[in-house]
Amino acid sequence: MDLSKRLLEQFLAVAEEKHFGRAAESLSMSQPPLSQAIQRLERGLGVTLLERGPSSPRGVRLTPAGAAFATEARRLLDSQSAAIERVRRVAHGLEGDVRVGYVSILSHRHLPWLLRATAEELPGLRVHLHQDSTATLAEMLSAGTLDLAFVRDPSPLSDDLAVRDFAVERIVAALPHEHRLAGSDAIALTDLRDEDFVLPSGDALPSLARQAQLACRDAGFTPRCRAGADDLTGLLGYVAAGLCVSLLPEDLRDFPIPGIAFVPLRGSSPHLETTIAAVHRPDADAAVLRLLDLIQRHARP
Repeated sequence: MDLSKRLLEQFLAVAEEKHFGRAAESLSMSQPPLSQAIQRLERGLGVTLLERGPSSPRGVRLTPAGAAFATEARRLLDSQSAAIERVRRVAHGLEGDVRVGYVSILSHRHLPWLLRATAEELPGLRVHLHQDSTATLAEMLSAGTLDLAFVRDPSPLSDDLAVRDFAVERIVAALPHEHRLAGSDAIALTDLRDEDFVLPSGDALPSLARQAQLACRDAGFTPRCRAGADDLTGLLGYVAAGLCVSLLPEDLRDFPIPGIAFVPLRGSSPHLETTIAAVHRPDADAAVLRLLDLIQRHARP
């Protein structure tokens, strides 16, 4: 049988009022159709839900089966209301799952504030994280296995993805603490022309690798590569060991790392800066649009 929302509400009104007339009035309907609806309900269930009093034709009381059904009817209505509300929240981007990708080098600064702001302003969203290279993140976005991604330098990405810039990041010199320039307020990149460098892998960290090479080219030299690394941990390890210098994002200055001094670079080369962007499909759903709005309001330039 069809236990419609209206039928459940009619039964509960009678169960609460213990009177057909008062229940009909609370439902803004006449009493005969209400009595007929309850009779159809009882026939459909095959049980008696209400005992009618002989001295008061409209007065009733619940049978044990009726009392049990009243409890279940309230639960069904509450569940139905909750389901409708959740669907509406998902449709408006207030609840659900969002798959977010990022390149590892952004995990220190940009990822934590995004997660914190999401938890505070959009607590119904569950963010699932995936770290990978820019190229792989772009492929996953196009394939629909990611909803949103954070990358450095989105310029190589294809035109089928939408890009929203939200920050500009400079690179700084990462020097061993004992390096002769470690205590400087700022240095020129040419001051490092004779140093051994640890450089990021062009496959794993293509944006940073390209930026380091081009910035050094603008300064008039090719960096002397002693070692390479395909993640931030490896780059920092070589510098902390006192074996190399490197060029890394300025955001790392906010996270003191033993054995490493981060020194600003003087100069106006365009390759000393790069864009941080949020990337998504043009047909992004409501939850992604909510996150993009949140990023626009909270991102620190």
